[in-house]
Amino acid sequence: MSEPTVRVEFHGVRGSTPCAGPQYARYGGHSSCVSVTCGDAEPIVFDLGTGLTPYGALLGGSAHEYHGHALLTHLHWDHVQGLPFFTPLHNPASTLTVYAPAQRGAPVGETFGQMMRPPFFPITLGELKGSVRFLDVGDDMFAVNGAKVQARFVPHVGPTLGFRVDWHGVSIAYVPDHGPGCCQPFQRDDAINDAVLELCDHADLVIHDAQHTEAEFGVKRDWGHCSFDFAVRVARDAGARRLALFHHCPSHGDDEIDRILLEAATTASRLDGPSVFAAAEGMKLDLEVATR
Repeated sequence: MSEPTVRVEFHGVRGSTPCAGPQYARYGGHSSCVSVTCGDAEPIVFDLGTGLTPYGALLGGSAHEYHGHALLTHLHWDHVQGLPFFTPLHNPASTLTVYAPAQRGAPVGETFGQMMRPPFFPITLGELKGSVRFLDVGDDMFAVNGAKVQARFVPHVGPTLGFRVDWHGVSIAYVPDHGPGCCQPFQRDDAINDAVLELCDHADLVIHDAQHTEAEFGVKRDWGHCSFDFAVRVARDAGARRLALFHHCPSHGDDEIDRILLEAATTASRLDGPSVFAAAEGMKLDLEVATR
């Protein structure tokens, strides 16, 4: 009898905005969405970007009765635009529970509802046929489908969470939007946030913001993202086994991401760091419990 596995599937790997064109053919153009399946349980979804749309089609669309859970890092457009187009929620029997960062001044569900309504969008959240429930989350720990979930606020623009999922000794950290100097003018750009290190501590897989090159970070320091070199350092300092470069900049086509991956892997090797790969739309990765 084979040991259970944790399957990670990348449905959207872009940051800032979805993009289309031949230069994105290999890595993909959809924005942030990753599913994690722990054994036979219903998958846990990281973020609700436009990658949620093809994921819904894979599940069977509106014919599929879905009862799922999503871990939403923050409310920026590139992380939520897929929700109204997630066709399993067009089934009246479907439900989705969204764990999202607590907002200032109003419950997160109410805040989300301010974005998804006319004139910004033709229907409201309540007009979806399926049911969506938002839960406010801060620096918390809770269980989802038998997995232990750890949430921590991380440096970005506005309330933003990183997540860690642990199941039968397998651990995945998800920190797609993280800027070391963002909104912290007196912190060094090379300082790694303690909460980020806690989430990534000896993780089997770290999925981490790698939007900028070092040169780009120099002029976009306050955009809330980091360089791929910094992502390597985070994973190395945390003792992680593998690093997925994620939240690719829309200005980086496939060839540029190839160059970034080569440089990141070289840096990781020099620092005795983790194995590194660049996340691509459609990529599947199995983490076996038996390897721990």
